[in-house]
Amino acid sequence: MRKPTDKTVMHSYPGMVALVTVNYNGETNIMAAGWHSYISHDPAIYGVAIGRERYTYELVKNAGEFAINFLPYEKAAFIQQSGVYSGEKKDKLTISNLTYDQGITVNAPILHEAYVAYECKTIDVNTYGDHDWFVGKITQCYRDDAMFLEDGLPNFEKLQIPLYLGRSKYAKMDSTCEVKSYEVDK
Repeated sequence: MRKPTDKTVMHSYPGMVALVTVNYNGETNIMAAGWHSYISHDPAIYGVAIGRERYTYELVKNAGEFAINFLPYEKAAFIQQSGVYSGEKKDKLTISNLTYDQGITVNAPILHEAYVAYECKTIDVNTYGDHDWFVGKITQCYRDDAMFLEDGLPNFEKLQIPLYLGRSKYAKMDSTCEVKSYEVDK
């Protein structure tokens, strides 16, 4: 039975993890971020929370731009590594064996393995507790059309999406998941 508690109850998972990529002063890094969101459709704006103690924090702050990449479930082990290892001690992109191109409108890696990616130019940064929320105007989008149906939804016959459950655990959203449509009369 549900009851009041004095402890903070973080219940934002399961959820997708975004990989934040950045290049500043010749230094390239990647970081897993569980707290991120589309903020506006028109104009297209995306935000990501980055802890100030993270190595990526200063790179994104100084670069004034970043990219958001979404990888399929088969890359879940790397997604986890990129959130645990520090770019200060390990070149995470090199150990990942992932390939990438620099963005078209920003100087940040766009992973070839990403089924969706956004290039973002920072338009705002706000502090909320122990994280800063970096808000970026999306200046370029990428999508692997083969992974999506004509209506824009994921094609779970081809794409398996990793959902982070917390505590280093991931679930696989694929064709075995039950998907229902609930139409509501307006």
